[in-house]
Amino acid sequence: MKAILKWAGLVVVCVVVVVIAAFLIIPAFVDVKQFKAPLEKYLSEVSGRPVSVGDDVRLSLFPWAGVSFSDLRLGNSPGFVEKEFAVVKSFEVRIRLMPLLSREVQVDRLIINEPRIFMVKNQDGRVSWDFGSSGPDAKPPAPAAKSAPGAMPGLPITSLAVGELSLRNGSVMRIDHGTGSRHEVSGLNILLKDVAMDRPVRISISALVDQKPVSAEGRFGPVGANLGQGTLPLELKVSAFNQMNLQLNGSVENLLVAPRINVSLDVAEFSPRKLLAEIGQSLPPTADAKALDRLALKAAVKADAKAVALTGAVLSLDDSKLSFAATAAEFSKPNLVFDLNLDHIDIDRYLPPKAPAAAGRPADAKPATHERQTDYGPLRTLVLNGTVKIGKLSVNQARLEDVNLKVTARDGILSLDPFVMNLYQGTASGKSVVNVRGANPVTDLQLTVANLQINPLLKDLAGKDFLEGATHAQVALSMTGDDPARIKQTLNGKGRLDFKDGAIVGVDLAGMVRDVKSGLRGEVPSGPKPRTDFSELVVPFTLQNGVFHTAEAAMKSPLLRLAAAGNADLVKETLDFRVEPKLVSTIKGQGDAKDRSGLGIPILVSGTFASPGFRPDVENLAKDQLKQLLGPSDAGAAPVKEKASEILKGILPRKQ
Repeated sequence: MKAILKWAGLVVVCVVVVVIAAFLIIPAFVDVKQFKAPLEKYLSEVSGRPVSVGDDVRLSLFPWAGVSFSDLRLGNSPGFVEKEFAVVKSFEVRIRLMPLLSREVQVDRLIINEPRIFMVKNQDGRVSWDFGSSGPDAKPPAPAAKSAPGAMPGLPITSLAVGELSLRNGSVMRIDHGTGSRHEVSGLNILLKDVAMDRPVRISISALVDQKPVSAEGRFGPVGANLGQGTLPLELKVSAFNQMNLQLNGSVENLLVAPRINVSLDVAEFSPRKLLAEIGQSLPPTADAKALDRLALKAAVKADAKAVALTGAVLSLDDSKLSFAATAAEFSKPNLVFDLNLDHIDIDRYLPPKAPAAAGRPADAKPATHERQTDYGPLRTLVLNGTVKIGKLSVNQARLEDVNLKVTARDGILSLDPFVMNLYQGTASGKSVVNVRGANPVTDLQLTVANLQINPLLKDLAGKDFLEGATHAQVALSMTGDDPARIKQTLNGKGRLDFKDGAIVGVDLAGMVRDVKSGLRGEVPSGPKPRTDFSELVVPFTLQNGVFHTAEAAMKSPLLRLAAAGNADLVKETLDFRVEPKLVSTIKGQGDAKDRSGLGIPILVSGTFASPGFRPDVENLAKDQLKQLLGPSDAGAAPVKEKASEILKGILPRKQ
C-alpha cells in the first residue's frame, strides 16, 4: 500500500512539474503575434474604425497568467481631420489561474499607460464618440433580457483581490471645430488600492484641466458578494484649481438596479471670482466689484431616478446667508417644491454697473430698444410651490424688510399670492398673477399700501424729492409684455392714493395764488426751497394704455383748498394738469368740509417728469370772469365797469 501511495505521489508531482513546465515553455514557443492580425481585423469590423496594435505583444502563464501589448490605436470615422480617436501606449494585466477554479479572482496588476482620447465635434455637428452607426453592417443592439421580478445581479465569484489597478498619465482632448474651442484634461492618473469585496477600496484621482490642477481622494465599499445590492458607503474629497474644496460623505444603495444616493455635501468657502480667474474666465461686471467673492454650501442630498431632495441646506454668499430645503421631481416638467429663508441681501451689488449718461444727448431722448422674443415654453410646464422669507432686502436702492412670498406655478400661470412686506415705516401687501400661456406674459397686480413714508422711498428709488407724507393706497393694475417700454404702453387699471400730513416740495401753491403779480411774471421766490404743506391729498386715478388720469384729485391745507385734474403720460413722461386752488381764512385742514369762496389763480402743471413746470392760468380765469361780466344783465345789476373793477380787485393784490 505504501508503495502505491509513493508512486501515486510521484505521479502527482510529475504532473504538476509538467504543467508548470508547460506554462513556462508554451509562451516561449507560441507565436502570439500570429493572432494579432485576425484580432485587429475583427475589432475593426465590430467598431467600423481602423484598429491596430504594436508588435510588442507578450503572453505569460506562470505563476501569473498575463498579457501585455503596446501602441493600441483606434481610428476615427471618415470625415474627421483627426485620424485617431484613442491611443494607448501600453496595457498590462496579470492574474493567477489556480484560484479561478474556486471562483477567486486574484489580480497582480492591471495597468493602462498613457491613454489619449480625442473627442472632436465637426462643423457639421458630427461627433467622434458616436459609435451608434459604425460599420456598414451595423445592427441595432438586441434588447436586454428582462430579469425576473425581484432578481438581483450578483458576481459569479467568491472573492476579489487586486494588487494595483491604475491608469497613468492619461489625457482627453475636447475639440469643437464649430466654435474653435479646445480644452484638455492632461496628466490624468487614477489609482485604486486594496481592491477587494470585503473591505473599502481606496481611490485617488489627479489631473490638469487646461493646465489647472484637480484632484480627488476617498474610498468606497465594501461592495460585498452581491454587487449592486445593499448599501455602498462613500467618502470623497475633491480639490479644484487650488481654489475650491468639497467633501461628500454618505452612501449609494442598489447601485445597479435602482440606485439611490444619500450624501452630505460640504463646499468650503471659496471665491467664485478667483476660481473663474484661475481657469481663464471672468464674471460679468457688477456694481460692487467685491461682490461674489465668498461662497460656501452645506446640504444633505437624497436622489434617485425620480426625484432629488435637499434638506438642511445653508448657502453663504458674501455677507448673506440662505437656509433652504427643496425637492425636484418629474424632471421633464419639472415639479419643484422649496422653502427659502434669507437673512438679508443687497441685490444692487450684483446688478451690472449703471452706465453714465451719454454726453450731449437730449434730456427727453430715449435709449434704443430692441425687439426680443423670450421662450416661455419651460414656464408653461413648470409646477412650482414654494415660500420665500427675506429679513432685509435692498433692490434698486429701495429698502424692504420682513418680505414674505408664496410662489406657485402650474399650466403657465405663475402667482405671488400673497406677498407681504414692511417698507419705509409702512406695509405693502397684495398678490400678482403672471400668465405666460401666450407669446407675451400678461400680468395682473393688486396692491394695498398703509402708512408708507413716500419721500424717502422716492429719494431711494428715483432720486426725487417732490412729495412728502404718509401714504395709503389701493391699486389694481394689468399689463402685457416683459419689456419696460411695452409694459408702459399696455398699463391699465385704477386705484386711489391718499397722502396724510405731507407736502408738495418744489412749489408754493399758496404763495403763488396769493402773489398774482410774481405768478404772472413767472418769478421764483428766493430763500428756502418752496413747498406746499397739506393735511390731506387724495388722488383717485385710472390708467389706460400708459396714461395716468385723475379727474377729482383734492388737497386740503390750512390756508388752501385745491382740486386737480389732468394726465401724466408714462410712455412720453409728460405732465398735463390743471390745479384750481381756493384761499381760505381758516387754519383748519383735514376734516374741514366747508366750501370756501376765496379767489385763487388756477395753476397749470406741464413739462416732463424730470423737469416739471408750474405757471398761473390767468388766461382761463379771465375768460371765465369775462363771461360772467358780459353775460345777460338782470334789472338793477351793477354796471359793467363796476363788475370789471370787482374782478380785477379779486385777481390783483391790494395796495398796502
